[in-house]
Amino acid sequence: MARFPFFAMTLSEIIVGGRRLETAWWGPAPDQAPTLVLLHEGLGCVALWRDVPERLATETGFGVFAYSRFGYGASDPALLPLPMSYMRDEALDILPRVLNAAGVARAILVGHSDGGSIAAIHAGGANDPRISGIVTISAHFFVEDLNIASIEQIRIEYENGDLRSRLARYHAHPDNAFHGWNGAWLDPRFRDFNITGFLPGVSVPVLALQGAEDPYGTEAQLHALRRHVTSPLETRLLPGVKHAPHLEAKDTTIAAIAAFARTHLGDRGT
Repeated sequence: MARFPFFAMTLSEIIVGGRRLETAWWGPAPDQAPTLVLLHEGLGCVALWRDVPERLATETGFGVFAYSRFGYGASDPALLPLPMSYMRDEALDILPRVLNAAGVARAILVGHSDGGSIAAIHAGGANDPRISGIVTISAHFFVEDLNIASIEQIRIEYENGDLRSRLARYHAHPDNAFHGWNGAWLDPRFRDFNITGFLPGVSVPVLALQGAEDPYGTEAQLHALRRHVTSPLETRLLPGVKHAPHLEAKDTTIAAIAAFARTHLGDRGT
């Protein structure tokens, strides 16, 4: 299997709806190779993918593109409070415009946590011919009690601990990032969050990864995929792993994503 050179990150920005989004590229441009599009978690951003984009580009030879949603990283603030439909809005309204602005032509969506939910909604509801597959990492398809309990604990850490200062290293507007996400999830109306209705509409292959010790979701999330997705589906429950398989079991996760990408986008090493 060919390995490709190290690809340095190129930071940029795009304008969507008159507001600025931070973006980053690794590897070939979208007119030269397919693209892996990274969709971050509820408190994530471009920088918090760490070295995962570089490693994916090196393993596959494909381009890797990431952006920080409104409120995150160096992007402009989100308009608060976030609506209960914020993931659906991102998947069906914002993401298509981001892909257009970035020139993405053929891609696999790779989403972590909220980003995985956004990937699934887009695949099931946008009828986007550019998408050849999706990878969900610790995605939420419905709300579980332990999920809410963990998010309530994070609010305590933010108000009384050092979480705010840690987030401020990566987010230009940490309060906007935190309260937008945390406030939405802890709103009693969010208990009705359920995106399983989008899953039968997913027509592309799916790889779903979940940590067996994830404090934000159980294997029931994978069961939902198995019940509702009719396209080719592979699910993996990773023992001893919590909410961030791409960081906690990095080698295993990157190898799985790279193999999935080569299968469904072609192998540039042949």
